[in-house]
Amino acid sequence: MFSFNMFDHPIPRVFQNRFSTQYRCYSVSMLAGPNDRSDVEKGGKIIMPPSALDQLSRLNITYPMLFKLTNKNSDRMTHCGVLEFVADEGICYLPHWMMQNLLLEEGGLVQVESVNLQVATYSKFQPQSPDFLDITNPKAVLENALRNFACLTTGDVIAINYNEKIYELRVMETKPDKAVSIIECDMNVDFDAPLGYKEPERSTQQEEPADIEPDHSDYVADVGFRAFTGSGNRLDGKKKGIDPSPSPLKPGDIRRGIPNYEFKIGTITFIRNSRPQAKKVEEDEAVNRFIAFSGEGQSLRKKGRKP
Repeated sequence: MFSFNMFDHPIPRVFQNRFSTQYRCYSVSMLAGPNDRSDVEKGGKIIMPPSALDQLSRLNITYPMLFKLTNKNSDRMTHCGVLEFVADEGICYLPHWMMQNLLLEEGGLVQVESVNLQVATYSKFQPQSPDFLDITNPKAVLENALRNFACLTTGDVIAINYNEKIYELRVMETKPDKAVSIIECDMNVDFDAPLGYKEPERSTQQEEPADIEPDHSDYVADVGFRAFTGSGNRLDGKKKGIDPSPSPLKPGDIRRGIPNYEFKIGTITFIRNSRPQAKKVEEDEAVNRFIAFSGEGQSLRKKGRKP
């Protein structure tokens, strides 16, 4: 007997275990049961039959369970997670937005394959309606909605429900791959301008040239205080002789206010008049002329002449 080795090192025998099968897909509204399963429509997970769980438990697959859905008729594909294994055999239930991305009708065939996806680090979304801008904090709303999703695929149009209204967002970009897992990840989120959004037009204000002098003809002259110009009242109640007789107004008495042409909106200017103090010349002269004991005295009793 002869024995020989064709290779220096033995080749390891690695069997790649992968789940792959076809199901008839239906929307969640077709799921039979007394319980309302509207929560499935709010996320990116599907419902599969119990036989799928039996097959997946026998395979050496990684968790969490992520799947690639493919419509071979339209060559469209997306990725999803699994929510429960309670569907009828040969049937799986998908969210309505996922069936629209795959161009599937009720009862259409879909290929389901198990995949391993990288953890997401960045994603960019484009709202499909400007109504998304009415949300006060869109990032917080999207972060809360993505908790019901397991993965994202570039090009998909996902649907989120907020305040009983459905908003659609297109996945424009994902990193580090076109399909990523968003389970327990630290992902940066960015938004693109909504579809059909137009920025408001800004009206351009034409500035007036500074060379043109302003017209002061509309300014009202400040008459100021005029003495003895009021009317009087008599004690006997008669109206005779109480008409005011205003004194003639001299041109020099009229003072017109001068506007501040350098005024800027939001500023307050305080004008203080600083007048020089008058010199007390008279008091200084009186102090200089003062001579001690130079005054004259007065006597209460007058001195008389002796006879």
